[in-house]
Amino acid sequence: MHPDNEPKWTPAGDAPEQPRQVRRILKLFRPYRSRLAVVGLLVGAASLVSVATPFMLKEILDVAIPEGRTGLLSLLALGMILSAVLTSVFGVLQTLISTTVGQRVMHDLRTAVYDRLQRMSLAFFTRTRTGEVQSRIANDIGGMQATVTSTATSLVSNATSVVATIVAMVALDWRLTVVSLLLLPVFVWISRRVGNERKKITTQRQKQMAAMAATVTESLSVSGILLGRTMGRSDSLTQSFSEESERLVDLEVRSNMAGRWRMAVITIVMAAMPAVIYWTAGLALQMGGPDVSIGTIVAFVSLQQGLFRPAVSLLGTGVQIQASLALFQRIFEYLDLPIDITERENPVHLDTVKGEVRFENVEFRYDEKSAPTLTGVDITVPAGASLAVVGPTGAGKSTLGHLVPRLYDVTGGRVTLDGVDVRDLDFDTLARAVGVVSQETYLFHASVADNLRFAKPDATDEELHAAAKAAQIHDHIANLPDGYDTVVGERGHRFSGGEKQRLAIARTILRDPPVLILDEATSALDNRTERAVQEAIDALSANRTTLTIAHRLSTIRGADQIVVLDSGRTAERGTHEELLELDGRYAALVRRDAQLEPTS
Repeated sequence: MHPDNEPKWTPAGDAPEQPRQVRRILKLFRPYRSRLAVVGLLVGAASLVSVATPFMLKEILDVAIPEGRTGLLSLLALGMILSAVLTSVFGVLQTLISTTVGQRVMHDLRTAVYDRLQRMSLAFFTRTRTGEVQSRIANDIGGMQATVTSTATSLVSNATSVVATIVAMVALDWRLTVVSLLLLPVFVWISRRVGNERKKITTQRQKQMAAMAATVTESLSVSGILLGRTMGRSDSLTQSFSEESERLVDLEVRSNMAGRWRMAVITIVMAAMPAVIYWTAGLALQMGGPDVSIGTIVAFVSLQQGLFRPAVSLLGTGVQIQASLALFQRIFEYLDLPIDITERENPVHLDTVKGEVRFENVEFRYDEKSAPTLTGVDITVPAGASLAVVGPTGAGKSTLGHLVPRLYDVTGGRVTLDGVDVRDLDFDTLARAVGVVSQETYLFHASVADNLRFAKPDATDEELHAAAKAAQIHDHIANLPDGYDTVVGERGHRFSGGEKQRLAIARTILRDPPVLILDEATSALDNRTERAVQEAIDALSANRTTLTIAHRLSTIRGADQIVVLDSGRTAERGTHEELLELDGRYAALVRRDAQLEPTS
């Protein structure tokens, strides 16, 4: 991805990717080819029935009426009515099946993109705006709805109708057919030019829609509203959004008007063609040319009128498909994103996990160009023991914690769980084995019970209550008007920071992982709240392997082992007492904390 998070794009004039892209789009419909075959049969049947009407009209005008054959006239008139009925029935069935197939393809695309994003590493989301991701799923896939639900079928239907009509026109009179089709190559060339133009504009429009979605997501979230109001930036945010919307207005107008005059010329010319046919046939008769019956001329013009609608629609469909290629390109870019964190072909599954964690000569860097965040880290945490990691901001503490549950993968050395490289474990084992409680507590806009059951969907009410009691949050929940059915609000903003942390701890207790990562879980809390949360954490940490990323050193004095990181390297290690006696970096951090403690 580019630094501005916008995908790379090949201009519409450079079309070497288009054939491959079209093949890839067609592949999306492969699972539904039997249904599409039925649609093809319906399209073919409808086309044959519709072109039969002009021939019946010719017989009425040239034979049935002049010769006074009432029986033949009635039969032909009935045939024309039956043709209209059959064409309508075939059209309804065709629309039903094609719409169903199109919606299934849309579902497959949405699910494929969501699944791909679920498997991306944390690094992808740290450099990509949430609104951009949402726009790909909502706006881009939504924008393709017309193409996949009706355009494809319309293309086949119109193409079949055009071919069948041209064949019928040739059968009636090939000379008039030549006159009718003289300008067709010019029309095709014009529609391709218009399609390329709209494709470029569609790309710009979708990028602008993604930018707007990102702005809305960030500024209209609870946190965004709080920040905007308290900083007095509400008016400027509205102005910024207005400017974004103004740019979108311009692109929408350009998209809708692109090539509109050229397509209007095509429409005018095609609408004038019946007059040209009448004029041509009249001149031919006056100049002693080939004799053409009135019935043939009327039937031919009827066919030509029947050709007009699908031909114009076909050219318009070509323009729409060209524009839709831009949307497909944006979706395929997400589907083609490389997945950094993958499961091995034959991963190791552990039925029981004791919880020994080892960092063996670990190195990590966020990308090839950046300096290493961690270098030569060697740490062993026995099963059931506690490790605290401290150090200045940017020392690599949180990064070290992220390596155990594979939110990132090491770039050197390895991290093991019970002696097995975490990269060799299956995802299920790792998810069951490692629980994370971070400073950034995330709660869904759902009930308290639903948020807790996210860790264990089949948990009973008794298990929820037990976990909440262990996290010292049960009494507070029970006193709420709706108890465990209380909706927590967007990102849990109906609860205080300490309450949200205790809900997160209760959720992790319900998960019951043998290894626990506490990533500065109390750093943003006041002292009183911190003590309450720390008691819940102590209950959670009992009999588990615990790795605590600490900001306040008062919370980790009882750790079995304390490691001081500095610039990604292990600077000191030992117990609280040993490190104080060493009088190095850790002792300096303790003195700093003592000075910051309130003197109450």
